[in-house]
Amino acid sequence: MSLTDAQPLLLHNPKCSKSRAAKVWLEQSGVDFTERLYLEDPLDAAELAELRELLGAPPRDWVRTGQDEYAAAGLTANSSEVEHFAAMAAAPILIERPIFVHGGEAAIGRPLERITELLEPA
Repeated sequence: MSLTDAQPLLLHNPKCSKSRAAKVWLEQSGVDFTERLYLEDPLDAAELAELRELLGAPPRDWVRTGQDEYAAAGLTANSSEVEHFAAMAAAPILIERPIFVHGGEAAIGRPLERITELLEPA
């Protein structure tokens, strides 16, 4: 299944304040979206590759380098995309959050305005 198959999608971690803020903003704005708790329902390598295309950025730009799992996976700034995807699939806490997918694009909601820009008419 593709990340863009359904309605707008929020890749959400309820323990993250930025992710919670994005969810509240989307709800208060009346946006109909699907919520995916990616720590419980991890993205696989194919979905991560699709997300790379939607974000228009290599995974090293949206991996959480400060997590213990980053070092444990042996990742560095020079690691390949395949290595990043394997580490993110195995330890989804490494994925930056929140990420909103809409209209064939995705944005990391840091700051929240990046998500709101995806909802603006072209």
